[in-house]
Amino acid sequence: MTLASDTPAPDSLHPATLARVIDVHMREIGDSSTAIEGFGLFRREQPAPPCVCLVEPSIILVAQGEKRLWVGGEGYSYDPSRFLMTSLDLPANSEVLQASAERPCLGLVMKLDLRMLAELIAQGGLPPSRDRSDGAGVGIGQMSAALQVCFVRLLALLDEPEAIPVLAPLILREIHYRLLRGDQAARLRQITAVDGQGYRIAKAIDWLKLHYSQPLRVEELAARVQMSPPTFHHHFRQLTAMSPLQYQKWLRLTEARRLMLNEHLDAARSAFTVGYESPSQFSREYSRLFGAPPKRDIALLRGQAEGAGPTPACN
Repeated sequence: MTLASDTPAPDSLHPATLARVIDVHMREIGDSSTAIEGFGLFRREQPAPPCVCLVEPSIILVAQGEKRLWVGGEGYSYDPSRFLMTSLDLPANSEVLQASAERPCLGLVMKLDLRMLAELIAQGGLPPSRDRSDGAGVGIGQMSAALQVCFVRLLALLDEPEAIPVLAPLILREIHYRLLRGDQAARLRQITAVDGQGYRIAKAIDWLKLHYSQPLRVEELAARVQMSPPTFHHHFRQLTAMSPLQYQKWLRLTEARRLMLNEHLDAARSAFTVGYESPSQFSREYSRLFGAPPKRDIALLRGQAEGAGPTPACN
C-alpha cells in the first residue's frame, strides 16, 4: 500500500495504480463512504442497465472498467482516461458498461466544494479559461497524471486516519485547483460566479429540493433568483436538460419511491406526502419514470435486495 510520504511521481503513475489502491479499500460490491468527508468508493462486478439517480456536484473517476451517465437523452461515457464532472444536482440515469468479477469496475466519487472553488478563483493566479462551457451541468474531462496522483495521495490517507484532519483539506484544495486549470474549468467558473446564470440556477435547485411538495409557480421561483421567467426557463433547461416543473416532478417521484421502499408507505399515502393530489396521475408518472407501477416496482426492488444484498446506489 502506498503511503502519502512515498507517493510515486506523476510521470510514473499508471491508471492501474489507482485501481489497485481502490481495490484494497473496496472489497464489497456497492458504494462506501470513507473517513474523508464527501469522498466515497464504489465497486461493480457486472454490467448493469441504467438506474435512476441524482448526482450531486462532484467528480467521478473510474479507475477500472467503464460507466455511462445519461442526462436528458445524452450519454456521457467515462473510463480510466476520462472523468465525469457535474457542477450542480442533476437527475440522471447511470449504467455500468464494463465490469466482471475478474476485472471489477472500480472508482471513486468526490463531492465538489463550490465555496472552495469560488475562493480559489477570487484569489487570482489562475489562467483565464481557454474554452467556453457548453452550458450543460455535466461534462467529461481528460484525466491527467497530476490529478491522478492527488487522488492516490488522498486514498493513502485512509491508511493513516490520524493524518486526515490535517492533510486531507490540503489535498482536496489541490484537486479543486487542478480542476480549475483543466478542461472543465469553464463549467466550474460558470456555476461559481455569483453574478452568473449558473449560480442562480443552482440556488433555484436548492430551493426546489427543500420545497418539492409545494405547488410550483415558475414565475415566483425566477423572481426569487432574480431572473426573468424566459431567461430562467432557458438556462434551467440548458443546465439540467429538464424544465423546472419536470425537475420538481422527478424530485417528488424519487422521494415517493424512497418512502415506499424504506418507510413502507403505500402508494397513495406516498403520493399525497410528496405533493400529488391524484393517485392515478402519480401512478402514471411513476410508471413512466421507473418502468413499472409503484407496487410492482417496489416488490422488484425488495426482491433484488433479498437476493443480492442492498441495491447499490448509482454514481
